[in-house]
Amino acid sequence: MAKKRALITGITGQDGSYLAELLLAKDYTVYGLIRRSSTFNRARIEHLYLDSMRKDAHAAPTDIKLVYGDLNDASSLNHIIQQTKPDEIYNLGAQSHVRISFDVPEFTCDVTALGALRLLEALRETGHQCRFYQASSSEMYGKVVETPQTETTPFHPRSPYACAKVFAHWITINYRESYGQFACGGILFNHESPRRGENFVTRKITRAVGRISHGLQAKLYLGNLDAKRDWGFAGDYVEAMWRMLQQDEPDDYVIATGETHSVREFLEYAFGRVNLDYQQYVEVDPKYYRPAEVDLLLGDPTKAKQKLDWSPQVTFKELVEMMVDHDLKLAEKEARDKQG
Repeated sequence: MAKKRALITGITGQDGSYLAELLLAKDYTVYGLIRRSSTFNRARIEHLYLDSMRKDAHAAPTDIKLVYGDLNDASSLNHIIQQTKPDEIYNLGAQSHVRISFDVPEFTCDVTALGALRLLEALRETGHQCRFYQASSSEMYGKVVETPQTETTPFHPRSPYACAKVFAHWITINYRESYGQFACGGILFNHESPRRGENFVTRKITRAVGRISHGLQAKLYLGNLDAKRDWGFAGDYVEAMWRMLQQDEPDDYVIATGETHSVREFLEYAFGRVNLDYQQYVEVDPKYYRPAEVDLLLGDPTKAKQKLDWSPQVTFKELVEMMVDHDLKLAEKEARDKQG
């Protein structure tokens, strides 16, 4: 029986790397869409190449392949779909930083919103039959009208990123209803890991804990400490993505823990891991506030639990500790390197 093929956009990101790991473990051939650039950004997936090469030291890895393309280039997407013939497409690629989306709104919408449309249209134009996953976001709820948020809660996006995600989510539903495509939207609430980008608040905190505890940093500057989020582990959430595409019928699902915690609580756990009081090191800087704040996000994962048999495995405390422990090691190495 031939291996299943999956195409992942955003494979070099946090979610893409965890998803690639999961699919490789399930004996998929994984294709990762990457952009041509002057710098390499493959640290999160480098170990996958090494693992693949260990299977056969005399051959190039065959179960993970990187293909050049871009979500703002429709012709490249058409070509890649025809070339790779995937059974499943996971569209994780985006300009995904909410605060930065206010600075580059046009670019954010081009990649995040129209990128999804270009992929769906490429499938329609080529006639290639495959299952499609769209990475939707809890940020779509924005100024929430009900708590907790479910699959039917109305959206009120509060950033260019969130607006772009609403378009991508609804165009996925539209192509499902208009053309019969097997297309699913996973409305993922905040999910973190040691692979989270260092400009995101959770990783910014855990990196600071490591550096402060090793005398490499004096202060941490943040925005709204009272913002509350539903935080889970990215490794758990990619399992839900895969399960969506194994169902008999396509549908949309909220993926969340069902718990909410403030940035302040995250700080307490993170600094507490090294017996420090965050209040001595953290200062609020207004420049990190969003023009339109999202104060509270809390997801209801009941549908995913019932239909996908999915539930989060890593608790909030375990997640924070995992990230702090990882970044303590990074800071320790940084301190050693500085000492020569």
